[in-house]
Amino acid sequence: MSLGNKKLAQVAIVVKDMELAVQRWAAVLGVDPPNIIVTDPGSEVNGTYRGKPTNDRAKLAFFDIGCVQLELIEPIGKDSAWYEGYDKRGESLHHIAFWTDDMRQSKTFLDEHGVTMIQRGDMGDGQYAYFDGQEQIGTMIELLEQKRTPLA
Repeated sequence: MSLGNKKLAQVAIVVKDMELAVQRWAAVLGVDPPNIIVTDPGSEVNGTYRGKPTNDRAKLAFFDIGCVQLELIEPIGKDSAWYEGYDKRGESLHHIAFWTDDMRQSKTFLDEHGVTMIQRGDMGDGQYAYFDGQEQIGTMIELLEQKRTPLA
């Protein structure tokens, strides 16, 4: 068994001020600033954080840089993996995201390696999940699945 699809999707940085971070990154990359979106509340996407329902949100911005995206995240609220990362490390790398074709199998594989799921939510027909790999691999992993499979 393995992580599943090893296609890298994103590298994400958690930031304090989204508008400022977007301007700075756009200048460094020499591109136009992307749109800033605000996620739906956790209650609208079946969001959970550390096993409990969460209603937190985040501001997101995505820069397409070749085969992967640079994602900027500004947490809104304190009950999320987004805020947890910011609270522990300030503005820094938050996660590396991979696509998976089978969230359940990928979750089982990560569980076996001590990398446990701490947040998940629906994403259109798919889902996302964050796994705390700080101690094992130095960062969080996000898995993205285009067609949602049940985790239980």
